[in-house]
Amino acid sequence: MENRKKILIIEDDEDISMIEEAYLESAGFETKILSDGNKVNEIIEAESFDLILLDLMLPGKSGYTICREIRDKLDIPILMVTARTESVDKIRGLGMGADDYISKPFDPAELVARVTANLRQYDRMLQKSADSAHQEEPEEIRIQDLRILVNSWKVFKGDQEIRFPNKEFELLKFFAQHPNIVFSKEQLFEKIWGFDYAGDSATVMVHVNRIREKIEDDSKNPKILETVWGAGYRLNK
Repeated sequence: MENRKKILIIEDDEDISMIEEAYLESAGFETKILSDGNKVNEIIEAESFDLILLDLMLPGKSGYTICREIRDKLDIPILMVTARTESVDKIRGLGMGADDYISKPFDPAELVARVTANLRQYDRMLQKSADSAHQEEPEEIRIQDLRILVNSWKVFKGDQEIRFPNKEFELLKFFAQHPNIVFSKEQLFEKIWGFDYAGDSATVMVHVNRIREKIEDDSKNPKILETVWGAGYRLNK
């Protein structure tokens, strides 16, 4: 029997968490509910999860803080659930490492679809990583002081290795394999996230910013990964 994907629901509203649990369980997922954000680190160290549903408006500890702490430890999909609908909140959440965002009130069927799409996307990336690991020699791409080891999924800036979650690595690798070419946000979203992903091209902007913070000497004045105003982004080699 195939192992069920396990979802951690971090939500202090019991009615909402019960709805999420009911629909996800009926869709074949295993779930665990946590209402206290202060206990997240303890739970993720003790148990394994495939995806985290994270409410932003938690008492005692901000969902943004929790998201950043989770992302520093785990590379699994994080889906933020919140009553806030402003774009700045969405972008902030993505900037902290969230993969997707859904606003309350939500259609439970849409929630299940978002969870499924994010898990499918991560599974595809993990498969790519596994396939690359079986190749004998890692393909190395050099961009200024960066070394990108394509098959071992590692990035070095000088002698220091930089940690890249799957989607950030996929995006950086795509740029490095197609240097000096301008790609629009829409083109990048299609290439990296795919048509069946339930996000939008603002996700690309956030991931580009996160990559710049890691590879640029001055992320506010990028020299490697530049913005071409009105057109998109270009990696300079």
